Amino acid sequence: MTRFSNFILSILFLFVLTISGFAADSKAPSWLAQLTQKNVPSYDKEVPAVILLNEETVSMDSSGKLVTVENFAIKILTREGRDLAIARALYLVSSGKVRDIDAWLIRGGVTKSYSKKEVLDIISDPDDVYDEYRVKIIDASSDADVGSVFGYTIISEDAPLYYQTKWFPQFGLPTLTSRYTLNLPTGWTASSLTFNHAEVKPTVNGTSFTWEMRDLAFIKDEPMSPSVFNLVPWLAINYSPEGATQSSNSKTFNNWTEISQWTTAMYDPRVVVNDEVAAKARELTANAKTELEKIQAIGTFVQNLQYISIDIGVGHGNGIRPRASDLVLSRGYGDCKDKATLMRAMLRSLKIDAYPVIIYSGDSTFVRREWASPGQFNHCIIAVKVSDATQSPTIINDAKLGRLLIFDATDDLTPVGDLPIYLQGSLALIVAGDNGTLTEMPITPPEMNALERTVNVSLTENGSVSGKIREYTRGQSSKYERTLFRKLSKGDYKKVIERWLTSGATAAQLVDFSSKDNHADASFDLNVEFSAPAYGQLMQNRLLIFKPAIVSRLRGVSLTEKDRVHPIRLESNSFTETAIFDLPSGFSVDEVPDALNLETSFGKYTASYEVKDGKLTYKRTLITHRTLVPSSKYASVKDFYTKILNSEQSPVVLERN
Repeated sequence: MTRFSNFILSILFLFVLTISGFAADSKAPSWLAQLTQKNVPSYDKEVPAVILLNEETVSMDSSGKLVTVENFAIKILTREGRDLAIARALYLVSSGKVRDIDAWLIRGGVTKSYSKKEVLDIISDPDDVYDEYRVKIIDASSDADVGSVFGYTIISEDAPLYYQTKWFPQFGLPTLTSRYTLNLPTGWTASSLTFNHAEVKPTVNGTSFTWEMRDLAFIKDEPMSPSVFNLVPWLAINYSPEGATQSSNSKTFNNWTEISQWTTAMYDPRVVVNDEVAAKARELTANAKTELEKIQAIGTFVQNLQYISIDIGVGHGNGIRPRASDLVLSRGYGDCKDKATLMRAMLRSLKIDAYPVIIYSGDSTFVRREWASPGQFNHCIIAVKVSDATQSPTIINDAKLGRLLIFDATDDLTPVGDLPIYLQGSLALIVAGDNGTLTEMPITPPEMNALERTVNVSLTENGSVSGKIREYTRGQSSKYERTLFRKLSKGDYKKVIERWLTSGATAAQLVDFSSKDNHADASFDLNVEFSAPAYGQLMQNRLLIFKPAIVSRLRGVSLTEKDRVHPIRLESNSFTETAIFDLPSGFSVDEVPDALNLETSFGKYTASYEVKDGKLTYKRTLITHRTLVPSSKYASVKDFYTKILNSEQSPVVLERN
């Protein structure tokens, strides 16, 4: 009877696997099968998965190509972690290929392998018209379940553009074993730099170099923390023939000047000033009276060209080399480096010098000064040489090149004189031949990124309010408003304003609104007319209670956890509000919250109240400076914002006369 029951259960189990699309048809490779027997530590319920093995073995063959064998295994710990059961193999069409990709899912002791027909081959960036980077994908997420182990092997080859690479032993998930091996030809050598961790030295066997790390802890996701790339350990690896120099080998770099020289040779020949380019520059600046107005006119034109990336021959440097400026103008489109090149050509026709600036977009703290490598950058902006007559918060003083105005010719939401917040403070390479330097980009002051709000409200004796709100934003604060205004339909934009109103005043109704985008001077105007029934609470027909902070500040802060592991990142911002309430007749102010004055190394906040001539005037200001506050001072940051929240939630009490 027991044997029969076990037999029936086995049949039912296989039936369930089959109808769910999970069919056992092979054995896992020995390296993966062994990992399934490995004891895994206990983790908090927020940890979705643990990486059992992250291994890369890279070998340079006789032709100079790199052949990489990647073995990877992950154990799913939660249902949310099922989405991590995916294999991805990135490759370049022109200079590389994926020789093989295999994947297996082990669930309940049963193994499923994924055939070649289940491999997707798609463009890596759908926003590009054509991109030589493609990715092969095996997606096992629909088959995975809690306790499953997913593993894959990818064999690929590529021709390196230069002899440098980055190795990330983990990407936030706990990782039991991570290993990187570099096998080089005879007479070659390798070295490394370790970031966010104590130095990791390789094990060397002849010309084989192996770096290994074990038992890497989970990187907890915390609000307002640095990016994961600034929290996980990673290694910068250089390799080359022994004794190689930049002069003898263009794939080797020893310092930032050599990278500037190498990149200048790709950029400068593309700055073509022909009759069409010069004529267009004259047309755009016909009404410009100052140097800054000329730069603004050309900058706005270039920003508004359609962004289209067509990357061909990336493995041969074309991912770095821009298209010729005359070609960009005639076609009317380009990517970041194309736009910077066209802008340089137009400015040159007006006798204004400019230089390309290569930078990392997305994390202003990503680039490390210690490692001279073009592989640290993914974006191109521009530095325009200006005279003393031109003033802007985005001007830096370079020891060799003089006063340079930094501008992103791609971001059409940020005009000349401002800089996207994700680029501010970043280390970037000014590409200027022998004079090129790695330079910190400007950080605009708080008053440049400002929200100034005035609120005029009439409060009735039953607690309803009606009033007007006027907001004036500048700098990157205006970019936030501009983005909503441009990207959303009129109906969706109206819904955003309504949600903003009701988040502070329940049942608030939007009566009317108007917006004005002052793009040229990086500002934005928003005017809102609203009403809210029963905003104030009438108690016992004698006391009327209401909160003077009707709507929220521009940016919320979420610091609710008791303890903190990572630093707290604050940006440079300024907020001021003056709210004037016309009080109902027959009532007088019985109680107002205490005034508040907070001042710390990272920010300042004030709140005050004044009652005069039947009006209550409420003022609040918040100024924060761009800084990274260590986790050891988390309590002080949390206390700062907690006191602000308590102040802004505190009510005013009116008493009937």
